[in-house]
Amino acid sequence: MARERIPVTHAPAPDRADPVATKAPRRGLNPWSAGAVLIAALVLAPILSVVGIALFPDENIWPHLVSTTLPRYLANTGVLMAGTGLLTAGAGTGAAWLIARYDFPFRGWLEWLLLLPLAIPAYVGAYALVDFLEYAGPVQTGLRQLFGWQSARDYWFPEIRSMGAAIVVLSAALYPYVYLLTRAAFREQSGSADEVARSLGAGALSRFWRVGLPLARPAIAAGVAIVMMEAVNDFGTVDYFAVQTLTTGIFSVWLQSGNPGGAAQIAMVILAVVVILVTLERASRRRMRFFMLSKTRRPAARTRLTGLKGAMVTALCAFPFALGFVLPTGVILSHALANAEEWADPALVRAALHTLTVGGIAAVVTVAGGVFMVYGVRLSGARLPRLLMPVTSIGYAAPGAVLGVGILIPLAALDHVLADGVEAATGIDIGLVLTGSAFALVLAYAVRFFAIAQGAADAAMGRVSPNLAHAARSLGRTRGQVLGAVYAPLIRSSVASALLLVFVDCVKELPATLLLRPFNYETLATRVHQQASLENLGGAAPAAMLVILVGLAAVGLLARANR
Repeated sequence: MARERIPVTHAPAPDRADPVATKAPRRGLNPWSAGAVLIAALVLAPILSVVGIALFPDENIWPHLVSTTLPRYLANTGVLMAGTGLLTAGAGTGAAWLIARYDFPFRGWLEWLLLLPLAIPAYVGAYALVDFLEYAGPVQTGLRQLFGWQSARDYWFPEIRSMGAAIVVLSAALYPYVYLLTRAAFREQSGSADEVARSLGAGALSRFWRVGLPLARPAIAAGVAIVMMEAVNDFGTVDYFAVQTLTTGIFSVWLQSGNPGGAAQIAMVILAVVVILVTLERASRRRMRFFMLSKTRRPAARTRLTGLKGAMVTALCAFPFALGFVLPTGVILSHALANAEEWADPALVRAALHTLTVGGIAAVVTVAGGVFMVYGVRLSGARLPRLLMPVTSIGYAAPGAVLGVGILIPLAALDHVLADGVEAATGIDIGLVLTGSAFALVLAYAVRFFAIAQGAADAAMGRVSPNLAHAARSLGRTRGQVLGAVYAPLIRSSVASALLLVFVDCVKELPATLLLRPFNYETLATRVHQQASLENLGGAAPAAMLVILVGLAAVGLLARANR
């Protein structure tokens, strides 16, 4: 989603008073805890693989990268991250403040409509924007007809496929991350501070800068950090706009130059950038702490805006929604309706089936692994599982292209060893079982979105009263029976939500899918990218609409959870 992607926070370590965790404590690892360690190892293996391949490549081209393309990749990535971070911080924070502190026409609708761009993958927004603004698009065609211009030499129009356009598209798709977190922060602020500032003569702008913004800064920092990591992860948008970033560099060095070691070295640079972002975001939150001085919190009263002011605020809040959702959905929908025959294309049907199959399997595997790991850590008396669980969230921050490198290279080597061993033993050539199937895709999705499942399971299990598990254990139930009879019914809703969120992210994931899909194996995301790369937006539109509809389901769930 996101990625539409939702910020994952880690609940505190499981309560040591939990009877399930403390019943007959063991120094070693029981089967549940051992399983949790194994799952953590599988999640961390691709990251460690990237580091190992980068440090010990078959052909070291690091000096060549440093002297040629790497500085350009780094500079473009830095500009993309900074521009997207600034725009999303301004749009998300401004919209959140207006929604939280003012009452104006259509406010109730806009409060939730501002979340809808999460349903639109950034690459779909890029295709729609170019189609809308290009020379043959409706905007320039209308201008030529209106002013009587004959060709592009008669007028100036900004370059569409550029860094600036990429920043605008990514910002329009990603600002809801900042908006969602910041709106919650503004809503939680006490109205007393606002009233004190008002009594001291502070105007609306002064109260925002001196009261509201400082208190919400940790939430803004968290949202902007997520946005910047998503900007690093993006491939479809920057590739379509011909902006060379670190992510496009992985594809170029690996697929065009045939050097997986060089691709791993670029991937390690991306990992370093992500680690720096996460570290800075957490450090900023540690340095700034705010506390409620009263047990009872009275929210700030919203100011009523009517007339011209109300209309202006409505327009300001509607603009990011229009740019991030209405424009791309309108363009894609018009092409989908104008090319109705594309809906019956067997290739589209196969892509949809592949997406449902791989995304569904990955969602089930990921959520099951998350539940198993959280439960295993709660049962463990050892430190290792507890130390490993928070680290497994790094997959959510690692871009899909990085995971593709870390999974495909070692998995291909293992595949060849397995095939050679079976052929030597039986004389039968089984082919490439792991990389020649969707196994690598499922593994990549599970690693990439494991933090969503783990966070949902940890939060859900933390809400279950320990007395229920204690009663079940006192009646002779095993640990597995406690999970199935006590926890499963109570965490069912959270598990279902996690399944949907992971599935939606799998549907929208593009970089890892492009790298790891078997030959001639298309998903909805890769079909959209392939057709749009051929300038056939009509052929890409049906698949893009299906991706948008799936994303809308996740946004609806998110809106319901944040009412």
